[in-house]
Amino acid sequence: MAIFKQDPKGTDDVRTGSATGGGNSLSIIAAGMKITGDIESDGVIRIEGRVEGAIRAARQVLVGRQGEVQGDITTREAVVGGHVEGTITATERLEVQATSVISGDINTRAIAVVEGGRINGTVRIADASDRGDADAAGGAPPAHAGTVTYDG
Repeated sequence: MAIFKQDPKGTDDVRTGSATGGGNSLSIIAAGMKITGDIESDGVIRIEGRVEGAIRAARQVLVGRQGEVQGDITTREAVVGGHVEGTITATERLEVQATSVISGDINTRAIAVVEGGRINGTVRIADASDRGDADAAGGAPPAHAGTVTYDG
């Protein structure tokens, strides 16, 4: 499939694949790339480079092994394999992989920590029954959620 297509009028048309997918879009910050500023997406953001700023993705944020984030992450689901310095709010689920280092607080409904993954901060886990309270508070789990601190 070609990226450029010439239309009947003779002007070039740039094709971006399935850009009409909206929530299915994938944005990649490649290794060696640095973004300074906030990022917002309706779909998925994958970070293999470095981001200095807040990240908001409606669907998912993936921080690869070489990825680095200095800023807050807000999303439905997050998978962290690299370094994050900031608060992570994952309204549904957070996966902390063995290669990850997180320095900051975590707010989520469910968390999976693979042996070797490091967290230096407070982890707040809300019950599914607290979903209404979380939505009213702008997506963050309620303050009365249980608190677990792990630094290992």
